[in-house]
Amino acid sequence: MSGGAGGEAYDITETSAGGTPGERPGVPAGTPVVAELELKPALEAVLMVVDEPATEEHLARVLQRPRRAVALALRELSDDYTRQGRGFDLRLVAGGWRFYSRAAYADAVESFVLDGQQARLTQAALETLAVVAYRQPVSRSRVSAVRGVNCDGVMRTLLQRGLVEEAGTEPETGAILYRTTNYFLERMGLRGLDELPELAPFLPEADAVEGDSPEGIPSFDVDDSGDSQTDH
Repeated sequence: MSGGAGGEAYDITETSAGGTPGERPGVPAGTPVVAELELKPALEAVLMVVDEPATEEHLARVLQRPRRAVALALRELSDDYTRQGRGFDLRLVAGGWRFYSRAAYADAVESFVLDGQQARLTQAALETLAVVAYRQPVSRSRVSAVRGVNCDGVMRTLLQRGLVEEAGTEPETGAILYRTTNYFLERMGLRGLDELPELAPFLPEADAVEGDSPEGIPSFDVDDSGDSQTDH
């Protein structure tokens, strides 16, 4: 079988005397016959999972093909996608190859990525985020207890926004604990949690609190974020 392109052959012995199909001279038995895969689909499969541009040398090594064959196949794939008007493109960027959304469809991609992300956080979400920031790591039930309402819906929103993340479990109860993320620090313009402002200056005087709300009687507010007064 020849897996080469551009005049460069890569011969694979299908059978050998006393051997089994797929064995290759000098290759240990049991080694995956990657070189027998069709090159272009193999390249597509690998490039679908890369998180940074893959070099031709790397692709040639993992697919057990000559670099010249890989380079030619990549350029042919890129030309095919352009000719077919596909929504994605295969580009050589920073010395490696990777799939990218085609510029003509940038509006569609932006609409998908930013769907719901431009909306400001609700008051409920900001309050919940503040509780997590100052009490982390903290469980949902403890956040709900501090706020006086169930916070499951708001916590899901904060998780989806990447502002909080799971941080293990509580030893006593097994409840999942949550903490703020580096993205939270980035959005807040903080270098670390030690730069969070002190709460004391923002708290009301004790006598004012006692005068406004009878001790021991919690105040429940149903916010517009789907919070309820019951804890789950």
